[in-house]
Amino acid sequence: MHGRLLQSGRGETKTPGEFRRTQNWIGGSRPGTALFVPPPVSELEPCLDALERFFHDDTSRLPALIRAGLIHVQFEMIHPFLDGNGRIGRLIVTLYLCVHGVLRSPLLYLKTHRAEYYRLLQSVRERGDWEAWLKFFLTGVAETANQVFDAATRVVDLFKEDRERITEESARAGSALRLHDWFQQAPFLMSGHLVERTGLTAPTVNAALAGLERLGTIDEITGRKRGRVYRYARYFDILSEGTEPLD
Repeated sequence: MHGRLLQSGRGETKTPGEFRRTQNWIGGSRPGTALFVPPPVSELEPCLDALERFFHDDTSRLPALIRAGLIHVQFEMIHPFLDGNGRIGRLIVTLYLCVHGVLRSPLLYLKTHRAEYYRLLQSVRERGDWEAWLKFFLTGVAETANQVFDAATRVVDLFKEDRERITEESARAGSALRLHDWFQQAPFLMSGHLVERTGLTAPTVNAALAGLERLGTIDEITGRKRGRVYRYARYFDILSEGTEPLD
C-alpha cells in the first residue's frame, strides 16, 4: 500500500514500500531538537510485531472504533516510513473498520482539525493522555460519517440531475449517457479508455465528450491534442471536500 501511495509525486524518492533504514524525527532540524523521535531502526521490528499482534488480537473486548483509535496513534508513534506515515495511518483506520464490519466500504476519510490532531498526539506521547485523544478521534469519526452521508446524497442528486440534462439537451443522448455511466465510476477518464470500455467508436466517443463539455458536465484538463484527460468536475469537487493532506 505504501509503495502504491508513493510511486509518484510527493515522497517518491523516500523508498516507497520499504520500512526506513535510518532514524527519522518530527519537528526540529535534528533528533536533539525534535518535537518527537520515533523508535530507532533496531526497534522497528519488535514495535511493528507488537502492533500487528494487536491488530489480530481477538480476545480484547474493546470496540473496534476504540481499537482503531489506539492503532492509529501507535502507528504514528512508530513512524516506520521516511514519508507518508500520516496518510498510511489514516488509511489503516478505514481499512481496519472495514475488516471488523463497522464500514461496508472504505468511504471514511478522517478530516481532522490539524492543530488539535498534532497537539493531542503529542499529549499522548508526553503524558499518556489517551482519553483526550480518543474523545477527539471518536468525535472526528462521527463528524466525518455525517459528512460522508451528506456527500453521498449530493452525489446521487448530481447524477440524477446530469442524466436528466443529458437526456433532454444532448444531441447524442444515448452515447453521452453511456459515457456518463463510466464517469460515475471514475471522475477522470481518457477518450481511449472510454473507447475500450464502452465499445463505441473513437469518433462517437469524441463527439459525445464534446457534447458533455458543452453541457458543462465534464471539462478537459490537459490542454493537449493527444492523451487528453476529462474530469467530471462537480463530482470530483464533492469527493475532494476536506481531503487536504495533513503531512
